[in-house]
Amino acid sequence: MKRKLRPTTRKSFVTYAIVTAAFIFVEILVSSGSASNMFKGLLVPFCVYSIAAVSLNLTVGILGELSLGQAGFMCIGAYSSAIFSCAVKDTITSPWVRFPIAMLLGGLVAAVFGILIGIPVLRLRGDYLAIVTLAFGEIIKNVLAALFIGSDSKGLHFSLTSQGDLGLEPDGKMIINGALGISGTPKDSTFEIGFVVLMLTLIVLYNFINSRTGRAVMSIRDNRIAAESIGLNITKYKLITFGLTAFLGGVAGSLFSHNLAVLQASKFDYNLSILILVFVVLGGIGSIRGSVIAAVVLTYLPEVLRSINNYRMLIYSIVLIVMMIFTSNATIRGFFAANLAKLKGIVSKDKTAVKEGN
Repeated sequence: MKRKLRPTTRKSFVTYAIVTAAFIFVEILVSSGSASNMFKGLLVPFCVYSIAAVSLNLTVGILGELSLGQAGFMCIGAYSSAIFSCAVKDTITSPWVRFPIAMLLGGLVAAVFGILIGIPVLRLRGDYLAIVTLAFGEIIKNVLAALFIGSDSKGLHFSLTSQGDLGLEPDGKMIINGALGISGTPKDSTFEIGFVVLMLTLIVLYNFINSRTGRAVMSIRDNRIAAESIGLNITKYKLITFGLTAFLGGVAGSLFSHNLAVLQASKFDYNLSILILVFVVLGGIGSIRGSVIAAVVLTYLPEVLRSINNYRMLIYSIVLIVMMIFTSNATIRGFFAANLAKLKGIVSKDKTAVKEGN
């Protein structure tokens, strides 16, 4: 007798299959020369935004808290990993060794900040939490944009005013040059690495959601008072979820920073946090697969429409509205689900008839 897969397990395997099939399809396009330079330039951002979106969905969809600080965590991960790679690129020459360490470091530093910020912030809820996390992201961005760090034979030099105040020796080296950011970061990010990191992210998230911890987190989302009454430590589970979101956001930032010639803090403003939240909402709050699809579609769409610049944002807005109606309307989703069930029933009847005919 065959064991049937649980619906949650089946859902995760379908997501893995879709992402893997998309990866194979893109690799065929690239290897055959059918992909444009614009499309090839978006391959790493596809992975970056997908990782950022699914990790934010962990807080917004699974925990049920509205956070707008994802750009801040990406900024911390991007800068931490870029500083590490710039510091060791002459020592650790292999990108296959250097880059995973850089991503892990970026994720860990972001997770530490996530936990430190989460301890006081997660006592807030709703709009208040969104405002505070948005402010955190802006603080991080502005501090890093004003930071100057250099090194010479005397060690590290720090300044929040100008490069001249560092007092570097003539042969000194700039690490962070204020608003100009970090230059010379090794371009270690590739689509293949991004795919592997995205798959690992999906595996971690699906296993987390289906674990006892994940079920506890969802019970807190559904009824905080009931969860607390049965002895669940609300603060602990919130910090675990927020820390994991920050870690994966830092990993996404690391992947992003190693795809740029110059890394600037201005790229991680509040617009990026809102964009990632749009991916989560349009893909379906709580839907990991939907977040990946929305991130890819809404990253690619503006670039496709760039040739019709006068109508680009109009079409983009219409697509957003249609996707919002589709994902939030229970009647429409029920209609497609019913027709899909009918289609499955027809296929199963045909298979039974073929077996009986044989």
